[in-house]
Amino acid sequence: MPLKLTTAAPTLLVKREAFERAGLTRAGIDQWLNLTPDEFRVEGGLIAIGPVYDEDGLQALVGAFEEKGLVYFDEFFEMSGNWPEWLALWALGATDERA
Repeated sequence: MPLKLTTAAPTLLVKREAFERAGLTRAGIDQWLNLTPDEFRVEGGLIAIGPVYDEDGLQALVGAFEEKGLVYFDEFFEMSGNWPEWLALWALGATDERA
């Protein structure tokens, strides 16, 4: 099932396989961002972290992902949240597509 993305704040989208391969955990992400349950969602091969309102925390998390060997754009990506509220965006990992 696709994950709805929120306007007004960024969401970090991560390939689940890359997240797990790097040894990352939800608990570790909470150390940076103190997320609510709705701010860390997993669906198939995709993880959505956000919306993230803490810009410094988001940048620290991006840096930590890169230090763990994740490649920006190929394995994780920041959706800005900068689109009008009348537009709904949903994310689904390409390997999760269902015919």
